[in-house]
Amino acid sequence: MPETVALSREEGVATITIDRPESLNALNVETLEALDSVLDECEDARVIVLTGAGEDAFVAGADISYMKDLSVAEAMAYAELGHEICDRIATHDAPAIAAVNGYAFGGGCELALACDLRVASENAVLGQTEIDLGIVPGWGGTQRLSRLVGDAAARRMVFLGERLDAESAAEIGLVGEVVSQEDLDSVVGEMATTLTEKPRFALAAAKESLNQVHEGPQSAGLSYEKRLWSGLFGTADQREGMAAFVEKRDPEFE
Repeated sequence: MPETVALSREEGVATITIDRPESLNALNVETLEALDSVLDECEDARVIVLTGAGEDAFVAGADISYMKDLSVAEAMAYAELGHEICDRIATHDAPAIAAVNGYAFGGGCELALACDLRVASENAVLGQTEIDLGIVPGWGGTQRLSRLVGDAAARRMVFLGERLDAESAAEIGLVGEVVSQEDLDSVVGEMATTLTEKPRFALAAAKESLNQVHEGPQSAGLSYEKRLWSGLFGTADQREGMAAFVEKRDPEFE
């Protein structure tokens, strides 16, 4: 089992934990590939739970130190890997629950968006913060976010890079409920258990039907998003935004 991603199984529930707490569970290439491999082992799961190790972060985002010097072609490959994983979660027969236990920015927020249900601890903070790096959401955020929270709220989050606390995220429908950090695991566990008691094939059919509501336009939008996201690599703003993040300073955009 890859060290950066842990998988536990119990009575039909597959719990996937991104386990890089020293990096706030940020997704480098190795972790994305490990997550992809772990999903191979969840084909027969009745329910998938996705979370991050520790109390500080669900997934703080993609690995900016890796991204900052990517070419357009390399950025496209990275986008495709992120899209593949999010799409696998979104289209898996089993319902997926995101247990958001801290920071969920950028790619971390997009992982949560790919899940069917989202439960946040009271210390969770969510956002599509890519704009401050000189890029846009690249793993489905521009498409799934607006479908979930509506156009106006999505534009505020993407344009302003807003970081929403758990209660604010619940108010716009980004998460379904907010619980204490201490209760997060038990609440999600009870939800997962309840789902395992539902008829498996009916749940799969319900998920497929719900996904079909947006299937045509979303597929085109996701493809466009990948090209747009990767095309920003090499721009002055992308280089400056990511360099400033790595150097822990404010960016100076053109």
